Amino acid sequence: MLRIDGLRLRPGQESAAILPMAAAVLGIEPGEIGHLTIHRRSIDARGGEVSLLYSVRVSVKHERQILKRCRQKKQVSLYVPESYVPPAHFEGDRPVVIGAGPAGLFCALALAGAGARPILLERGQAVEERRRDVEAFWQGGAMDPSSNVQFGEGGAGAFSDGKLNTGTRDIRHRYILETLVELGAPPEILYDARPHVGTDRLFTVLQALRRRLLEMGAEIRFRHCVTGLRLEGGRLAGLTVEGPEGCYVLPAERAVLAVGHSARDTFGCLHRLGVAMEAKPFAVGVRIEHSQADISAAQYGRAAGELPPASYKLSCHLPSGRGVFSFCVCPGGQVVAAASEPGRLVTNGMSLLARNGPTINGGLLVGVAPADFGGAGPLAGIAFQRWLEEAAFALGGGNYRAPAQTVGDFLVNVPSTGPGAVLPTYRPGVTWTDLRRCLPDFVSVSLAEALPLLEKRVKGFACPDAVLTAVESRSSAPVRILRGADGQSVNTPGLYPCGEGAGYAGGIMSAAADGLRTAELLCAASGGA
Repeated sequence: MLRIDGLRLRPGQESAAILPMAAAVLGIEPGEIGHLTIHRRSIDARGGEVSLLYSVRVSVKHERQILKRCRQKKQVSLYVPESYVPPAHFEGDRPVVIGAGPAGLFCALALAGAGARPILLERGQAVEERRRDVEAFWQGGAMDPSSNVQFGEGGAGAFSDGKLNTGTRDIRHRYILETLVELGAPPEILYDARPHVGTDRLFTVLQALRRRLLEMGAEIRFRHCVTGLRLEGGRLAGLTVEGPEGCYVLPAERAVLAVGHSARDTFGCLHRLGVAMEAKPFAVGVRIEHSQADISAAQYGRAAGELPPASYKLSCHLPSGRGVFSFCVCPGGQVVAAASEPGRLVTNGMSLLARNGPTINGGLLVGVAPADFGGAGPLAGIAFQRWLEEAAFALGGGNYRAPAQTVGDFLVNVPSTGPGAVLPTYRPGVTWTDLRRCLPDFVSVSLAEALPLLEKRVKGFACPDAVLTAVESRSSAPVRILRGADGQSVNTPGLYPCGEGAGYAGGIMSAAADGLRTAELLCAASGGA
C-alpha cells in the first residue's frame, strides 16, 4: 500500500476528485487504483488561500515499481500500518479500576479483554442519569456533588467538545479511535486532523462501551466512591468504599487510580495516608466567547461558508515570563457550569457534534506554578483553585450565576453592565461585573496584555463585544501522584495512579492511552502478557 500526501481540494470541490489526483501523482490511470482510503484531512489556510489538504492510502499492483518511477517522490511513500495489540492474559484476583473517565474505561476494557473481569467503581451516575442531573443544574436546580460535569460515567470529557486531537504520538491512539468508531463515534475521527465526537454523540458511545464491558465480564458499580485504602505491610490490600447501601471494604491487591482531575477529596485522603504526591503546574483563567461567524471569517475569509466552523489555537509569551494560551476551544458550542463542590463556581466549554451554535468559546488561560499557590505542600494547588472558585461564586451572586465582562470593558478596566453583540451562553446565567474582583492580579494583568497580541494572530479575537466568563480553574490536575516505571505508586505497591487526575495525561486521547498502558503493566505484573 502507498501513502500519498499533499492532495489539495478547493472548498466545495467534490471528494471524488481525489482519485484522479492520486492517480496523476503516481503516473497511472485511476482504474489502476484498487482501493483508496483517506488517511488524514485538514484545512490549510496559510498564505490567504484556503484548501482542504488530504493524505490518502491506495492499493495498487506493483507498488514498488510505481514508487520507483514516480516523479512526485516527496509526496509518495510506502505505507506500513502500525497495529496496537492489547494485553492478552491476566492472572490473579480481580483488579479494581477507580473512575470511569477515559483512562479508567480503556484500562477496564483492556483488562476485560485479557480475562481479568475487572470491577469498575464510579462515584457518579451512569451517563443517562448524569445527563438529567446536569441539565437540571443548568436550569437552576441543585448541584449534585457526585453527578455533575466533573463526575460520572465518561468523566469530565463527557461534557466537552469530545476533542480527540493530541500533541503526542502513541501507537495506542489508532486503536482508541477505531474502538470509538465501533461504538458509534463518527468515522471521520479516523482521519480528521482535529477529530471530535461532540457531547451528544459521546453519550451514545459511552452507553455502548458500558454494554461491551459488561459482556466481557466486567462489573460496574455506579455511586460507589472510594474513601480510603486498606494497607498490609505497606501494600494495598483493600479499598474502603461508600456505596448507596453504606460503607464496605472491597478486597483488592491491585487497583488502578483513574479518578480525574477534580477528585479533591480522594487526593486529600491519599495525602493523609502518605501516598507520595507533589504539586504540579496547571493553568487558570476565563472562557472567552466570540461570534462563530466572525472567527470563521477571520480564519477562512470568503471560503468560511463552505467549511466547517473554524477553531483556533493561540499562545503568547509575555515579558513577565507568563504564558497565556487558548485551551479546549469549542466551535459552535456553549460555556457550561462545571462546578462539583457547593459554594464554588467553575466554567468549561462543550459543543455538539454538529457544532452549529452561534458562538465559539475557549479557555483563555495563564500558566501557574506552585510558587503562585500561596501555600506549601502537595495540596496547595487545590487550595488555590478553591479560592478562585469561591471568589467567582461570590462575585456571581452566590447562586451559580457566573461573573462576566465584555473584552472591551475588561481592557479599559470598567465593570460591564450588559452584553454587546455577543450573547453569553452560560447557564443558569451571568452577572455582569468586573472580573478583576475575582481573579489574582497577575492573571488579570496577563490576560489584558495577551488579548491585543492574540488579536494580531486572529482578527477579532479582542473584539470589544466578546464575552469573558469566570472562572476556568480545572484545566488539569493540580497534583501528580508519583509512580515508578512499573506503573505503581512509588511507596504504595498495588496502587496504579493513572490518567489525567494522577497527573499523567491531558485530554481524552492521552488519558485513554495511559489507561491502556497501565493495563499492560498490570497484566505484566500479574504474570500474564
